[in-house]
Amino acid sequence: MEDQIGALGLVLNALVLFNTRYMDAAVKQLRMDVFDVREEDVARLSPFVRHHINMLGRYSFQLPDLPGGLRPLRDPDAAEA
Repeated sequence: MEDQIGALGLVLNALVLFNTRYMDAAVKQLRMDVFDVREEDVARLSPFVRHHINMLGRYSFQLPDLPGGLRPLRDPDAAEA
């Protein structure tokens, strides 16, 4: 149970960071476009918007076509790349 709570906290922190960065970029772009962005409006923004995040645990990934279904194993004796 504690692992699930810790994982949820990590996801929540990543979500807030993602949203904060994009909200900041959007506000900067609006200001560069000479749009009137008031500080009192910016102060009311919340990075905890999550409608664009899939919280159901169902994900779809495009896997590369790998021979044998696995990527090659690393040779421990090979020089680091």
